[in-house]
Amino acid sequence: MENDQITFGSVTRWLKIKHLVLVNSLAKTRNMHTTAEHMNVTQPAISKLLRDLEVLLGFPLFERQTRNLVLTELGEFVARYARITLEDTESFVDQVNKLRRGGHGHLKIGTIFAATSVVLPEAIASIKRERPLLSIEVIEQTSNHLLEMLEQKKLDLIIARFTDEDCQPFEFTPLGPEPFCLVANSAHPLCQLEVVPTEALSEWPWVMYPFNTPIRQRMERAFTKFKIVPPTNTVETISMQTFLQLLQSGPMLAMLPESMVQSHLQNGQLQILDTPFKVESQDYGVITRKDEPLSEPTRTFIATLLEFARQRQTATEKKHRSHPRQSR
Repeated sequence: MENDQITFGSVTRWLKIKHLVLVNSLAKTRNMHTTAEHMNVTQPAISKLLRDLEVLLGFPLFERQTRNLVLTELGEFVARYARITLEDTESFVDQVNKLRRGGHGHLKIGTIFAATSVVLPEAIASIKRERPLLSIEVIEQTSNHLLEMLEQKKLDLIIARFTDEDCQPFEFTPLGPEPFCLVANSAHPLCQLEVVPTEALSEWPWVMYPFNTPIRQRMERAFTKFKIVPPTNTVETISMQTFLQLLQSGPMLAMLPESMVQSHLQNGQLQILDTPFKVESQDYGVITRKDEPLSEPTRTFIATLLEFARQRQTATEKKHRSHPRQSR
């Protein structure tokens, strides 16, 4: 077979998991004896299995040296395939065992930072009470990065901000609006003013989201609308922790989601500035790939998210009716 190309059909007929275990183990140990012990077979059996595999592939996987084995260039490619396939197989076995014990698979969620302080924790706690063996992985990033990961099928769903341009290949289900507020630490000189004039905002340093994020783009449009010179003394970050630390460390301003700063407003660390400058709220919600069936855990989790979002929206509306001045 040395001069013939291998085919998919031929590989599926003779390639076995034990071949992949052999290559993976030899790539790690570089030693026939250690691999034989690992696979619980004799060293001659290991030698024959490797020789048969190399004949079937049509090229050597290892160079035999005095003390160890060294992967050939093609051998490195085969070893990488063996490692990835075995990792996938291990994950498959783990998921099957969880399902047999009453588990519910794996859910990989991408989320913007604001959602982690709103409906996401409640929804996760709720579904984990019902399905304790459901494995949930949460990845926090900006909306544009999450959309890329969703399109590449690295995530099952994302909770992110919605724009018509971004969501052409996706389905969007709104969870609610995300209002923003302009904040500073309570010792900031602007906090002494009843109303902060818009022209004063450019005179202070800002902490801002990067330019390629939806909120930053809307802020730039708001600067234009209110005829404000965009600040040049800025620090850009997507880290909420960095936002808060910088706001506390000096006289800086930041436009942040209200949900993310509520606790800091309540304990007096931050204060909302009363100013005509506003950035319009934007819906955030659940985004999935269009025309692709959702797994049962994904459907259940989305339903849970929507229910908690509905409850939160009802509570917010009730609070606004009861305390209109406080909720402003």
